Amino acid sequence: MQAAVAAVSRTGAKFISGGTNLLDLMKLEIERPTHLVDISRLPLKQVDDLPDGGIRIGAQAANSAVAAHARVRALYPALSEALLAGASGQLRNKASIGGNLLQRTRCPYFYDTAAACNKRDPGAGCAALGGFNRIHAVLGASDACIATHPSDMAVAMSALEARIELLSRDRSTRCVAIDDFYRLPGSTPHIDTVWQPGELITAVILPPPPPGGQRYRKVRDRASYEFALVSVAAVIATDRETITAARVAFGGVAHKPWRSFEAEAALRGRLATLTTYEAAADVAMRSAVGRGQNDFKIVLAKRTLCRTLADAAQIAAERPS
Repeated sequence: MQAAVAAVSRTGAKFISGGTNLLDLMKLEIERPTHLVDISRLPLKQVDDLPDGGIRIGAQAANSAVAAHARVRALYPALSEALLAGASGQLRNKASIGGNLLQRTRCPYFYDTAAACNKRDPGAGCAALGGFNRIHAVLGASDACIATHPSDMAVAMSALEARIELLSRDRSTRCVAIDDFYRLPGSTPHIDTVWQPGELITAVILPPPPPGGQRYRKVRDRASYEFALVSVAAVIATDRETITAARVAFGGVAHKPWRSFEAEAALRGRLATLTTYEAAADVAMRSAVGRGQNDFKIVLAKRTLCRTLADAAQIAAERPS
């Protein structure tokens, strides 16, 4: 692993694993690496139990393998559902966990080198602001960028409070909470994460599973091989129909997986009813701003949250105490 980190320290070098995103970007000349460092055969494919009851997922594990893993399905069903909702079976077989975390936005203006895009070319402007913005962000955006993050997996990992393990060229390691890993666009939308050049994602750490029911729901234009218009990962624990704990994360609505602590606060201590879910949804979308064509996402996000919370609460109620 250290040899790979040293090799990628060369100017213009990039890691490549499954290549499901990088190769597309290279074909369009959005990415122009001078060297590629193949990390696909590094010994980072295991899913291991941790002493505290959590699990450690190697960064080179395939999305399909993690989705099918017995411990993931049993303890973190929202993660399995999110992985299975992403892309096609062929791509899930090739795509790695680490690569999924670092994939770039699917904004059409980012992929169109003739269009203005601050994420691709800092200072060029954002064509999406006044253009076709149906799939774009309604939360956390800025005048510099309204792109959304494409990962399904990262949304579930946000609700599960995952941590990302990184190895640097000086052999030191650090662990970053997933909500701290991703950045909002601000005035520097070309910087997606706190990942530093030369760092290698070695694993994702999931803490012991939270109590209650879990659910991931994805709303998209077609049933497969499509990115989310809106998605929700929800975790609900109840005691005699009262919500004792809740976690909520949205996808498809922001530059990063959007953890809604406000919605969670609005749920705790309330009855697990549609009225409660609707109130939490209103709180979650209180700061949402549409850009015209994507105004529908605000209402869609509310409805998706209510449905997902109801599903998670039903799962929690059916679990043996």
